[in-house]
Amino acid sequence: MLCNSYIRTVIVRVVNIGSFTRTRLELSNINKSLHAGLRVGYTWNREFRKSSKMMVDSAAKRGPIVDVLPEKEDDGGYVSGGWKSEDGKLRCGYSSFRGKRATMEDFYDIKTSNVDGQAVCMFGVFDGHGGSRAAEYLKEHLFENLLKHPQFMTDTKLAISETYQQTDVDFLESERDTYRDDGSTASTAILVGNHLYVANVGDSRTVISKAGKAIPLSEDHKPNRCDERKRIENAGGVVMWAGTWRVGGVLAMSRAFGNRMLKQFVVAEPEIQVIVKFR
Repeated sequence: MLCNSYIRTVIVRVVNIGSFTRTRLELSNINKSLHAGLRVGYTWNREFRKSSKMMVDSAAKRGPIVDVLPEKEDDGGYVSGGWKSEDGKLRCGYSSFRGKRATMEDFYDIKTSNVDGQAVCMFGVFDGHGGSRAAEYLKEHLFENLLKHPQFMTDTKLAISETYQQTDVDFLESERDTYRDDGSTASTAILVGNHLYVANVGDSRTVISKAGKAIPLSEDHKPNRCDERKRIENAGGVVMWAGTWRVGGVLAMSRAFGNRMLKQFVVAEPEIQVIVKFR
């Protein structure tokens, strides 16, 4: 089931270009805007796959990773803030509230760094379900893992795809001795120079607003989507109607992090859109 009781928003502005919003990530023209708002859901199970650890590239010159957000938020009450780059060319704002849930299950993250003299900015919204651990793990590790990928600067799209999937494996490994089965979506935007990479797993949404027109940069990963249903059934899974279409009659999205018992069918492989000359 999905519950619309909680929404998070992050807004990023690039001077003279457009603004940048998220969950729905919205991007606009004269101020490109990338907006990501979230929807909260539940989930239950999954199987766990192993894969080799990512190698760290010691050759790339990386500056410190700067976490734009406070280290900890309160108990899920309303939080908001903003940030501006040193050169004033990039600005972002964020807001968050828990809604009707007893505890906060969702997280968002904004980090900046410098790699080989190139500015890198990373924005993410993580919509947790079945608990907060998966979303919290993504906030703590996803972007740091991405910057360690040996091909982050030379093949950013590949690095994002491999990092998403390896981080999922790492999360499941970290939870193997628990009885929890948390899951999370991820909607992220990675700005490397003037290239914007938008990656999505799950049913959070990214939209670019261009000249006042909303253009989707992601497509929901739903079990009844033709290609997703075929992938699940080819893996031996089933898609059933239970109030909405669900994997195994349980999960209302076809891709997610975590969810160990459905891992064979519900993968963390992202779909990635690239916008060239974003700035």
